[in-house]
Amino acid sequence: MDRQRTTPADKIRCDACPVMCYIAEGKIGACDRYANRDGRIIRCDPLTVLDRRIEQGGEIRPFLKSDWDGGLVAGDDLFVTAVGSGTTYPDYKPAPFIVSREIDGVDFVTVVTEAIFSYCGVKVKIDTDRHIGREGAVVRAQGEAVGLMITSEYGSQMMSLGGVDHLTGGSKPEGRVTCDTLMRLCNREAVTLEVDGGAKVVVQAGQAPVVDGHREERMRVGCGSATIGMFAVQWQGLVDEVVVVDDHITGVVSEHQAGKVLGWPDTGIRIKGRRSTPGRYFQVAEPGLGWGGTDITDPLTILGDWNPRKGARPGLTLLMVSTTGEQWGYYVLDDALVPQPADLPDALKPSVDLIAENCEPAMCTVMFMGGAGGSLRSGVTKNPVQLTRSVQALKTRVTVGGARAYVWPGGGITLMADVTQMPDDAFGYVPTPAIVAPLEFTLRRDDYRALGGHDGAVRTLDDVLETGGAYGADSRAVARKRS
Repeated sequence: MDRQRTTPADKIRCDACPVMCYIAEGKIGACDRYANRDGRIIRCDPLTVLDRRIEQGGEIRPFLKSDWDGGLVAGDDLFVTAVGSGTTYPDYKPAPFIVSREIDGVDFVTVVTEAIFSYCGVKVKIDTDRHIGREGAVVRAQGEAVGLMITSEYGSQMMSLGGVDHLTGGSKPEGRVTCDTLMRLCNREAVTLEVDGGAKVVVQAGQAPVVDGHREERMRVGCGSATIGMFAVQWQGLVDEVVVVDDHITGVVSEHQAGKVLGWPDTGIRIKGRRSTPGRYFQVAEPGLGWGGTDITDPLTILGDWNPRKGARPGLTLLMVSTTGEQWGYYVLDDALVPQPADLPDALKPSVDLIAENCEPAMCTVMFMGGAGGSLRSGVTKNPVQLTRSVQALKTRVTVGGARAYVWPGGGITLMADVTQMPDDAFGYVPTPAIVAPLEFTLRRDDYRALGGHDGAVRTLDDVLETGGAYGADSRAVARKRS
């Protein structure tokens, strides 16, 4: 269906979000999620049910209602998600589906709704040793500011994108681009992001990042010091000195405690950088896309003059390697104590390969994060604060498209969930702008009654699959994602 301009008299009004589009017969609204079919507002996508019986990645049938045999399986083999369910907006009415099902003899209720989130964003973890941008640097999509770089984690660069200030607090283009970027990331699409003063990165949940055109293959095994600790034994007796180059902590085996315990002799090496504890150096170079996340392409630039009074001698051998094993160099000191490149001995090759083997595949992780403490709670209960208290007391389980959510401690319902654990195209938008995300609350039926839930709106699972809901009756079953 497509859109066309007609007079309001030729249309009916959709009340599924604050935009309240007038939609003509056979057309869809601005959100691409609701349409006018035969003078009735319907949800364009089917209600999605997770089915444990389906092999991963396959649909059991396009629409359950058309050929569903009426049979149900026991327990939680079937789980009704909020994907395709419709919304509670303007929030005074019960959620589109409040589903009752029996598990191990106990009556449970799952309340499902497609929640409209103005307070939401994503946390992005990018597995790479390369420097993407300084902490606090602005991250842009299509030239618009959509977030910022946050503190790096072990082997990964981190971004915080979205949030209400970008969605509603800036210009219209900023809000529109932010909403589009969040939706595409949450739906596991590839998005190109640029960091002010840093790199251009292609991010896609569950896929390797592409940094300035370079597809990452592995995340680092550890910092330089940790690499020394893990593999010092592998090098003992095969090489006189090993330096593991790293932007954060460069390691030197002869000075490191691991080397000392093994009886490693001094070599007279000198590292340009700020010495921390023995064998550990900070700030040996600037951050960048080179060796170990530094800006260097020649590792010898981090070395000073060798000291013959502390063990330096002609013929001393040196292995320099990055924290992923992608870069390495082997050198021998000449008569002037200057390192000269040499072929890597066969005996040392397994140790370099071992570093690479211990590196995990590089991947982008996208965690949806939202605040569900607003009026959508009225779709669950007449007394919204009771839902918050039930979630905080662990009586109510929160899921996003069937994926278990982590709920942050403290006030409200601030949640985080892995988008790779959700059905395809689980997220939508409304042009306010805001993100639409599937949200499910599951709890015992007696607890639901106790918190003032809409018990009169509870329906059985077979009734939901047979008759559908207010926004249409189509349903589909898909496989649960496997962690």
